[in-house]
Amino acid sequence: MMNIKPYDNRPVLNPCTLEGRNYQVDPYIGCEHYCYYCYALNQAETDWSKEILIHEDIASQLESELEGIPPQTIYMGWQTDPYQPCEAEYRQTRQVIELLLKKGFSASILTKSDLVLRDTDLLQKMNTAGVSASVAFNDNRTRRLFEAYTVDNEKRIEALRQLKEAGVRTGALLCPVIPYITDAIKLIDMLAPCTDVIWIYGLSINDRSDQNWLNMQKILSREFPDLLEQIEPAIFSKEHFYWAQLRDDLVTLKNDRQLNLNIRL
Repeated sequence: MMNIKPYDNRPVLNPCTLEGRNYQVDPYIGCEHYCYYCYALNQAETDWSKEILIHEDIASQLESELEGIPPQTIYMGWQTDPYQPCEAEYRQTRQVIELLLKKGFSASILTKSDLVLRDTDLLQKMNTAGVSASVAFNDNRTRRLFEAYTVDNEKRIEALRQLKEAGVRTGALLCPVIPYITDAIKLIDMLAPCTDVIWIYGLSINDRSDQNWLNMQKILSREFPDLLEQIEPAIFSKEHFYWAQLRDDLVTLKNDRQLNLNIRL
């Protein structure tokens, strides 16, 4: 059973380094999805398989921190998934969106969950709200190896379809592309009809002592032993020929089909 504990000794609103975004909000500290490849695991303060921290009074604190800041789009989904399972009960994310709407702000959200559909009523009222789903695997058996506690790909894609029909801007983060495992072209075929833009990032790990690499190494050794010698060099070098070939294929696809692809490999 997940232990949810209040934590009130940190800001809710933080600077954001993403292009076009000045601020971000992480409604939770930690993430129940516990994706084994996640970069945030390297700075985890608690064991995310057992404990998640929440802001004690997130709406009041955020309202105070927004004082003097002109209305703009706030990013949500940098260090945690705003729609991880405990959101169904604790509603930290919905409180944030309600406040942003009240103050004339908007939200740009990244999630792996279809729970975001619950808040369609609020997102529709924002001027420039956007929701992106993160998808990395072509089948759910493979997905469960790397992100066992997330919802099926089909549910994420259906959520994007419904949001797009409701007039909310939609996107996808095809990330992480895992060399020789992820078929990016097939995933784009699935995602393109229900998205306005697709961002594509490869799995990149800086240090072999990082927790996410230790996790990945175990999975790859157990499940893909014949591919490990090919996968590992590509993960640790963006100059690997795998990435060069994939970039060329994606540029060709983008041009041939006039797709809005942001290729960040």
